[in-house]
Amino acid sequence: MPPGPEFPLHVFYDGSCIVCATGMAAYMKKNHEGRLVFLDVSAPDFLPEEYGISLADFMYQMHAIDRQGTVYRGPEAFWAIWQAFPSSSWYGFLGALVTLPGLNVLARLAYRGFARIRKYLPKRKNACDTGICKIGKDR
Repeated sequence: MPPGPEFPLHVFYDGSCIVCATGMAAYMKKNHEGRLVFLDVSAPDFLPEEYGISLADFMYQMHAIDRQGTVYRGPEAFWAIWQAFPSSSWYGFLGALVTLPGLNVLARLAYRGFARIRKYLPKRKNACDTGICKIGKDR
């Protein structure tokens, strides 16, 4: 893991996914002192080309990009988000766990499993009117 993200950290998540949106809402409510900027990749006005990452990749797994352009994906994106809460011993503990070599492999495998089943989870009401939720279903 790098020493830590350079804030602000842009957090890209699938707002059409109930689980994803609920998780991000919890982070949004916490006092992150402007260190986190949340972007819903399922929003019709989201332009992935601005970030050099395909929409299918954004839809497949969560991404976070810091001020220096460092890209964090999957469990590493969560680790980067947790760095925005330095006074939280809980997030510090989780961040330390996810960086341990053996546990990092397990976290990656668990996240990959979640990413594969996520497309079958319920969507937020009216979230898929544009059809964007279908992106990434072939993975």
